[in-house]
Amino acid sequence: MTDLAAIAAERERLKREHLTDRADRPASPARGLHHMALLSSDVERTIRFYQGVLEFPLTAIFENRDYPGSNHFFFDIGNGNLLAFFDFPGLDLGPYAEVLGGLHHVAISVEPAQWERLRAKLDEAGVPYQLESEVSLYFRDPDGARLELLADPLGEMYGDRVG
Repeated sequence: MTDLAAIAAERERLKREHLTDRADRPASPARGLHHMALLSSDVERTIRFYQGVLEFPLTAIFENRDYPGSNHFFFDIGNGNLLAFFDFPGLDLGPYAEVLGGLHHVAISVEPAQWERLRAKLDEAGVPYQLESEVSLYFRDPDGARLELLADPLGEMYGDRVG
């Protein structure tokens, strides 16, 4: 059985030891997320889902420099951030799996009105989702990667400042 009190105590210890107050926190040297790369088993199906259903514009597609015959393609997810994909034709990669060190989900912030419209498009496309806290939709892409559309502003989560 999981000892929830011990887990909570460890979380508090980590916060005390490592979390710096916002006013005292140094600026990050990073400029932002350039891109996050996922895998696609079917390039056109991925484009239809991300550009057609989620309305993230396809911005580029070219050959993967590390694997001849593979595509590397990108979608605009706002604020100069990109969601990228590779396909690896000829490799038997198997289905998506959540593993330690792997992807749990990608959370993408959208304006509340856009969130409502995209929720309707998920319904129209028959994409099942889980609604959380009235501002968060969890669902899977065609290859099984878990996504979240969050109506909270960037840097906030469920009304709390996280950035």
